[in-house]
Amino acid sequence: MRAITISSPGEPEVLQVTDEPTPDIAADEVLVRVHAAGVNRADLLQRRGFYDPPPGATLVPGLEVSGTIEELGADVTGWSVGDRVAALLSGGGYAEYVPVPAGQLLPVPAGFDLTEAAALPEVLSTVWSNIVGRGQVQAGEWLLVHGGGSGIGTAAIQIARHLGVKIVVTVGSEKKADFCRELGADAVINYREEDFVERVHEICTHDNGSTGADVILDIIGAKYLERNIKALGTDGRLVIIGMQGGTKTEINLGWLMQPRKSVSATTLRARPKDQKIAIVAEVADLLWPAVVSRDIRPIIHEAMPLADVVRAHQMLEDGANIGKVLLIVDEEGA
Repeated sequence: MRAITISSPGEPEVLQVTDEPTPDIAADEVLVRVHAAGVNRADLLQRRGFYDPPPGATLVPGLEVSGTIEELGADVTGWSVGDRVAALLSGGGYAEYVPVPAGQLLPVPAGFDLTEAAALPEVLSTVWSNIVGRGQVQAGEWLLVHGGGSGIGTAAIQIARHLGVKIVVTVGSEKKADFCRELGADAVINYREEDFVERVHEICTHDNGSTGADVILDIIGAKYLERNIKALGTDGRLVIIGMQGGTKTEINLGWLMQPRKSVSATTLRARPKDQKIAIVAEVADLLWPAVVSRDIRPIIHEAMPLADVVRAHQMLEDGANIGKVLLIVDEEGA
């Protein structure tokens, strides 16, 4: 099969199309013939040598795909060969075939575009598991999300609206600001022109007179840690899911203790399989009906052939995208 492999850690040019063996499947897995794969910042980190796959996972990058089931494992029930699916992966999505635990599949209904489906599993699972699972966000609370124009950000806006959560996002351009407002963001902060901490306390007000975000979903890491803590309100929860701004910094613990603020950090990819299956089950039950009804929709910046993977990675690194970038693996199917 064709797959994208990483010749050595480095710039996007280290990505190459190679011929690899078609993978075998375990008894609880299915083999998916990949139609399209989502490109995520975790893939960029892996390419640079900063984010190794979990033990036992393939070195081929790619954390989400859409496609059709080609083969069923011996213990798999409830699925059939030929079913159209979207899937959350630990890796391997940049390839013509990928093995997937059956519990990490989502059904793609008839009439739903298979390309669009590839833009959903990772972002929906990431946002849901972190703002609801870790952040415990509640209807009526204020959520701050950095990178409002990203795949994560555009999904978070829609999920927040679906849950009755008020959301403010940061962006780096007026084009992205306008898009986020149209998508449903309650407020947008251009971080290049405004102090997001000051603006959050102006925007996120509460009936008791206090101010600040109840939950923050952060992709930046160390660079924003102090400012994120200051942007939280009393009992606020900061959830860190990215390290674009580094991994090491110092904080004053007093900023957390008296106002009862908390900080947690997590990655979806490294979670045990049973946790991923539980997250996908929640997404299927609580978000997927909204996807089918188009209340939550995939936001796609561009879909390009698998051979254009270098350009896809460059696009994410430049921050030019609004929403997801996809690789079309099955170009005949497209």
